[in-house]
Amino acid sequence: MNLPLLQVNDLKKHFPVRGGLFSRTSGWVYAVDGVSFEVKRGETLSLVGESGCGKSTVGRAILRLFDITAGQVVLDGKRIDDLSPDKLHSMRRRVQVVFQDPFSSLNPRMRVRDILAEPIRNFGLTNSKAELETRLAELMDIVRLPRDALNRRPHEFSGGQRQRICIARALAAEPELIVCDEAVSALDVSVKAQIVNLLQDLQQKFGLALLFISHDLAIVEHMTHRVAVMYLGKIVEMATRQQIFTAPKHPYTKALLSAVPIPEPGAARNPIILKGDVPSPINPPSGCRFHTRCPYVFDRCRTEEPELRSWEDGQWAACHLDVLPETAASSS
Repeated sequence: MNLPLLQVNDLKKHFPVRGGLFSRTSGWVYAVDGVSFEVKRGETLSLVGESGCGKSTVGRAILRLFDITAGQVVLDGKRIDDLSPDKLHSMRRRVQVVFQDPFSSLNPRMRVRDILAEPIRNFGLTNSKAELETRLAELMDIVRLPRDALNRRPHEFSGGQRQRICIARALAAEPELIVCDEAVSALDVSVKAQIVNLLQDLQQKFGLALLFISHDLAIVEHMTHRVAVMYLGKIVEMATRQQIFTAPKHPYTKALLSAVPIPEPGAARNPIILKGDVPSPINPPSGCRFHTRCPYVFDRCRTEEPELRSWEDGQWAACHLDVLPETAASSS
């Protein structure tokens, strides 16, 4: 059987809202409320949406940085969401992470040598000091940093160089899946392109799977294989890159795409302005969660929650409409 590397089944993560003298639970934040997807070996799946939609919470749940409320996280056919802390060691080697801020995720007191050596020693991937030194040099070559930088500390590097160190640290564990949580959003435009190109090269070289969490659709279009669009704790559309960027089926996806600039002189899109703010995840709307902002809302949307259903050729969308107006991905 050709199982996907990662399967997420009806994942839910609800955070308690506490208050009062005894910190009693007065409500729940429905950060992730029934998310399902899979990531194949060597594939990039991008998880996109506005800030606060729950995409980073999904990434942290997969990494087991906290316990989930319900659902399953399956790695290579084995559930990892219910593993005890002492059995998580081998899983953590196979799934690594690159966070958004490359400075705060590196220990400022440690040299790069020690930062990269830590996961190698932790997972027992070398048997001698000579092997360790060889591996450290290889990692610096892989992320295109000079070997003599091993003796420097994080504050001596630029933001892009620090992110390369974070990528090298993730690669040091020899993982199969890397969760990139807004890994380029804190970088300059030119540096973003360099890091994205590096990730693509590493994926091709090592057969890595990437879960790329981002709000930047221009970057996503450049590097992904498939896209899952999240809104208020749920996936509202999932499809290939081409399907999402040329023929979106959900009004929210269409609105997001209308805001992406076109890198051609004189080209423009017809922007779709969504009215109102994103509802609170503490008290999400009934029916379709997007109906309070949707320009195509009708009565059924307010009372009945749409299922994530198949449309065509593997494209899925949670919408009661069978046909949307002309896609916002076309230019005017």
